[in-house]
Amino acid sequence: MFKASISTASIQRMARACAMLAAISLLGACGSIPIIQFPGVYKVDIEQGNIVTQEMVDQLRPGMTKRQVTFVMGTPLVRDPFHQDRWDYVYSYQPGGGERGQERLSVLFENDELVSITGDFRPETGNNSGAFNAPNTSGDSNS
Repeated sequence: MFKASISTASIQRMARACAMLAAISLLGACGSIPIIQFPGVYKVDIEQGNIVTQEMVDQLRPGMTKRQVTFVMGTPLVRDPFHQDRWDYVYSYQPGGGERGQERLSVLFENDELVSITGDFRPETGNNSGAFNAPNTSGDSNS
C-alpha cells in the first residue's frame, strides 16, 4: 500500500513552528488584559517638592530679602539659572492609586527684594494690606 515516510527533521521543524506560533499568539494577547487590582494592597502616597501652605504665603511681605523668603518658604525646588530673580516652589501629591495633584508658587525679586507672587496661592489682603501687585493665579509659568 501507500506508505508515507516523514523524516524526524521535518517533524521537529513543524513542532518548532507550531511552538513559535503559539508563543506569539500568547504574547499578543497579553496586551489586551487589563491590569489586575488586588484588593487590600497598600499603595504609597507620593509627595514631591516643597509643601506650601497659605500660612506661609501670608507671611511674605514686599521688600523681603531672598534670605528672609528662604527662611519662611524653604529652599525653592527650582532656581532657574537664566532668571536668578525668580524662584519656583512646586508641590505634587498623588494619593495611593489616585489622581496626581500639583500646586505651584513663583516668587519674583528685583534688586534682591521680593516684589511679586504668582501661582496657586494668593496672599490674604488683611495680612499684607494688598501690598503685592495682583498675583497671577492662572498657573502660567512662562512669564
